[in-house]
Amino acid sequence: MRLYNTLTRRKEEFKPRELGKVAFYLCGPTVYNHIHIGNARTFLSFDVIRRYLEFSGYEVTYVQNVTDVDDKIIKRAAEEGRTVTEVAEEYTTAFIEVMHALGVKDPTIRPKATEEIPAMLALIECLVAGENAYESGGDVYFSVRSFPSYGKLSGRDIEQLQSGARVEIDERKRDPLDFALWKAAKPGEPSWPSPWGEGRPGWHIECSAMSERYLGTPFDIHAGGDDLVFPHHENERAQSEACSHTTFAHYWLHGGMLTIDREKMAKSVGNFLLLKDVLEKVRPQALRLLMLQTQYRSPFDYSVERLSEATAALERVESALRNLAWTTENYAGVPIAPNEPGERAVSWTGDLLARIERTREQFVLAMDDDFNTAGAVAAIFELVTAGNSSVSDGVLSESHRLAVIETADTIIKLLGVLGVMLGVDDSEDAEELPLETVELARELAGYHGDIPAEAVDLLLALRREARTHKDWATADAVRDGLGTLGFVIEDTSTGTRVVRR
Repeated sequence: MRLYNTLTRRKEEFKPRELGKVAFYLCGPTVYNHIHIGNARTFLSFDVIRRYLEFSGYEVTYVQNVTDVDDKIIKRAAEEGRTVTEVAEEYTTAFIEVMHALGVKDPTIRPKATEEIPAMLALIECLVAGENAYESGGDVYFSVRSFPSYGKLSGRDIEQLQSGARVEIDERKRDPLDFALWKAAKPGEPSWPSPWGEGRPGWHIECSAMSERYLGTPFDIHAGGDDLVFPHHENERAQSEACSHTTFAHYWLHGGMLTIDREKMAKSVGNFLLLKDVLEKVRPQALRLLMLQTQYRSPFDYSVERLSEATAALERVESALRNLAWTTENYAGVPIAPNEPGERAVSWTGDLLARIERTREQFVLAMDDDFNTAGAVAAIFELVTAGNSSVSDGVLSESHRLAVIETADTIIKLLGVLGVMLGVDDSEDAEELPLETVELARELAGYHGDIPAEAVDLLLALRREARTHKDWATADAVRDGLGTLGFVIEDTSTGTRVVRR
């Protein structure tokens, strides 16, 4: 398994600090609003990576924080006449709910910044004692120039940062590049006691303190969106390593940014999409599938057209799974090609089993190559095509039937590794049958019950009898009646079925 490490700017073999275990930290949300789909892409990407690590046999400790005290939260609370706690709790709950809707797993640990103040204070005290930080007017700042390798993660030169810094002159700072570790209390803002007076933590110190507390240092993977490389992750690394004098995280992974129809998402442009609003209109599995078609580090462009294509692709997979299930469940044990006994069945079985094995190998090869989900999805779709082809004329033997079952299981399992949860349940199809099928069966076949599935079975039996007696008018009436309800009758070698158009 090879990962692209932002710190070294190359792919490296993944070697966790402890055999069979992975310590993984992902920067979580600042809970002042509902998250947008750009945020969602980041959280989904690393959910998939976490899932694949677990699939690969690792025990993953996955920590994702919640920033529940911040300038943006304070501002929103003031605008709405509420407390910071009320705002933070509302949007923390909303975040968790929408993550569940998208199929994102809960982290192993979800610490909140306001509950981790002691760990932050201890880290700041360490930095002050080591002369990497200083107090000024109740604030505490990190001295950027005290950390010689500052800029290594983001690839920025400190002198260029200095000359190009767009910062307001702040007499409390010794250097414009220095950043706040602790902010002195202001009227109406939440605050905590500290050696430097009442105040609250700066944003960057939160993640350092929480990741170190729950994972120790150095831990394996630190992740987030590409927009966090500088200054957030650069500052995290500097303050943590300045105190511990050891590596903070071995691998830094960053997800690419999202655009809407090739434009940057922005409220001013009118293309700002909240995840909760998108999920009201589309299936979560379709949105996941769309995002998985681009490798996590690459920029991702969202559009209604691409989402429609992903929805259609998802439906093709589900249709294939229904075909596979239907064919195997209706297998009568009699070869359908009497002029080609044995050889064709053996050939199809062998080809299908070989395709399954190739799919598994290609899936792992793609995911082991810096979690290339695009390649993994492509491998799965090749198996979908092969499975459909293998049952287009029915099942030829018991061994072929078992291979078809394994095909469906493999498709479901590998998509599940990517968090696209699918399954085939005939009862679901039955529940989709409208009550109008009962009225149609009463009209055409004298049905007296009220169960749609029974009504459809009776209609198909009526159609078979009519076709046997060349009563084409009755057979067509069944076909056309179901057609007006949105269903198509499919005659296969293993039986007749009704599927939604």
